[in-house]
Amino acid sequence: MSIKEIQEEILDQYMEVDNLRPWVVGFSGGKDSTMLLQLTWLAVRQLPEELRKRKIYVVCNNTLVENPKIIEYTERVLKKIQQAASEQSMPVYVQRTIPKLEDTFWVNLIGKGYPAPNNIFRWCTERLKINPTTQFILDITKQEGEAIILLGTRSAESANRARSIKKYEIKGERLRKHVIPKAYVYAAIKDVETDELWQYLNQVPSPWGASNKELITLYRNANSGDCPLVIDTTTPSCGNSRFGCWVCTVVNRDKSMEALIENGEDWMEPLMELRDLLSISRDSEELREKRRRDGTEKEGTLGPYKPAFRAEFLEKLFVAQKEIRKTHPEMSLINYQELVAIQVIWYRDNIFTFKVADIYNKIFGTNITLDSANEKILREKEALKQACNGNQKDFELINELLALQKTKTILMNNRGLQNDLENRLEKFVKE
Repeated sequence: MSIKEIQEEILDQYMEVDNLRPWVVGFSGGKDSTMLLQLTWLAVRQLPEELRKRKIYVVCNNTLVENPKIIEYTERVLKKIQQAASEQSMPVYVQRTIPKLEDTFWVNLIGKGYPAPNNIFRWCTERLKINPTTQFILDITKQEGEAIILLGTRSAESANRARSIKKYEIKGERLRKHVIPKAYVYAAIKDVETDELWQYLNQVPSPWGASNKELITLYRNANSGDCPLVIDTTTPSCGNSRFGCWVCTVVNRDKSMEALIENGEDWMEPLMELRDLLSISRDSEELREKRRRDGTEKEGTLGPYKPAFRAEFLEKLFVAQKEIRKTHPEMSLINYQELVAIQVIWYRDNIFTFKVADIYNKIFGTNITLDSANEKILREKEALKQACNGNQKDFELINELLALQKTKTILMNNRGLQNDLENRLEKFVKE
């Protein structure tokens, strides 16, 4: 099927009488999703404005640990898409998805001590990618009844991808059911060859005003492929030859980041060093507990990272952020909400030796506090000191118990407050 025929098929599907089921276009900003959205846009734009009734949601998932170079480019493109949709009266709506606070990479790794992911314990994909996008699609199907997901998957990407497409396609049908209830998949460009794709992007200008030449240059510099929208566990890891998360340790090497650094993006070197440290630390008996987070212990199996390593890695993350901000002042590797959540989890894990705010202040020379201290709290603490008659240990214990009590309202999916308090009191008695 030629590119022109694919575009005509997309238009035909758009005009299908099916109660105007909304379309959800998975968009990563990479070559495949760009071609898919461009073909869809140009097909629908042929119609008179009054016939463009079906909504098209452009969904872009940000794991919050994406390759910074790629997310910066993608954000610029998404803004252009939003603006062009308004100017051209296109029924296109940009939707960004991110993981829940308790599911983010840093909250799990630095907060809970989860080891860096590998093929056996790949805890990141579901939390960072599948769940946020799935939730959006579920919301759409709840509102609209059903939805059609347009994916830029192609058989030419890999033998595994070709087998996956063939396995799930229904002969003679454009749509196939997805594992998400009331959702269907439309893989419009599944038969497009890679050479055809590059030729198309090189010759057909972006209808929303982005630069396909810039995208091509980005690929050339990274010698990579884009990470597709992930909505199920059949999608392979985005590491190795794909643009994915810069922290990815599922693969041995992040070739795309290595290539970007070799082609002049040397400001990314601190990220590569952190990623390598995670890879090394994953199987270290010295850096990990023997017990799991649920309290069980099994021979040959390690538990979460020890508190000292969690604190050490957070400090190194701050150092990297400080270094990168010399050339990219707006870049943040971890956000404020994650820092608060990490401190909450440390309190609940009875980790009081290390404080997130102390580590942050040490690196950035600031005086921030994550306890929202104000004059009233300071007066209360002074009164508490007097009530403890100068006994520093009692004063610290009560402060820790109060800190645990405050965390109850921030993260809701942890064990009960009473259990937290009893554990801390038990530890205090043993000390």
